[in-house]
Amino acid sequence: MASTKKSSRAAAGFQKLKSDLAADTLGCAYIFHGQESYLREYYLGQVRKKLVPPSFEEFNYHPLDGRDLTLQTLAEAMEAMPMMAQRTLVVVTDFDIFKLREEQREELISLLGDLPEYLCLIFVYSTLAYQPNRSMKKLCKAISDHVEVVEFQVADSSDLVEWIGRRFRALGKEIDRQTAEYLIFLCGNLMTGLVPEIQKIGTYARGKRITQQDIDAVADPVLSAEVFRLSDAALAGNYDRAASILGDLLKMQTEHLLILGALSSQLRRIYTARLAIDSGKDRYWLMDLWGYSSDYPVKLLLSAAKKTTRDWCAGAVRMCQELDRRLKSERGVDSASELKLLLVRLAESR
Repeated sequence: MASTKKSSRAAAGFQKLKSDLAADTLGCAYIFHGQESYLREYYLGQVRKKLVPPSFEEFNYHPLDGRDLTLQTLAEAMEAMPMMAQRTLVVVTDFDIFKLREEQREELISLLGDLPEYLCLIFVYSTLAYQPNRSMKKLCKAISDHVEVVEFQVADSSDLVEWIGRRFRALGKEIDRQTAEYLIFLCGNLMTGLVPEIQKIGTYARGKRITQQDIDAVADPVLSAEVFRLSDAALAGNYDRAASILGDLLKMQTEHLLILGALSSQLRRIYTARLAIDSGKDRYWLMDLWGYSSDYPVKLLLSAAKKTTRDWCAGAVRMCQELDRRLKSERGVDSASELKLLLVRLAESR
């Protein structure tokens, strides 16, 4: 329930920003944060286009690096009057307002309470996460009263599929829903990561319609997709295939514990899919359990789970947990060799 309320608030902030832009009624202060940096940068560009006339950026656009920003510098930028424009835009990147000392917080609260109408102030959280400290009640209230918080969340599956379709159409290509879902599975659900992949695939593809083969030929899979292939090979008892995938991940210098963690997580998902099959639960139960917005990865989980048993899944998860404890607690362990040995044990147990 708490997660639903948070998601609803995030959606409300995003919709408010869109309506502010459409109606030309942008507010005086915003906080931009969230996983989807593509959308964040896009809407930051839209705000800049709306407020800052070409050739007058020097006078009306004030970007500030929050890492070494003082409140005095911020106040001076906020006081700068617009020239040949109605408003000025001040963009502050990675300014951790909840890490300010008490006197600085009080100064910021005062600034937020007296925002001039000609100003649009945007705090952008790029490399830093936006983490409100609810114990700082006065600062939280000032943000609630004077600042619109906009979270750029990962798009849901249907919106993302439509967006992918539009990107390919701009390249003169077409892609059907199932192939778009495969692209999301292989390359992740962040637009930021999908943009270069779509460009590569669109350039490579010879036909008008994008195929799975086009995607496989040039796309760079995310770790979760590679680990799914790894677990699938282990489920089939195909050690050579599993070892080849692991070798590729190691060549890319992927952190060993990260590989193990992703494999363990994937095996737990397959285990729950096996339990769902045994207890008569459908794919929607799994979607809700794991927070999937699309049933595509769930179908893959169920397909994998049908190849195995509850006992094998339980044993596989236990092997991953034991190796995780060893790698974190023992010194001098050759983690790459231990991962290869884990694959042998997984494949042999099939």
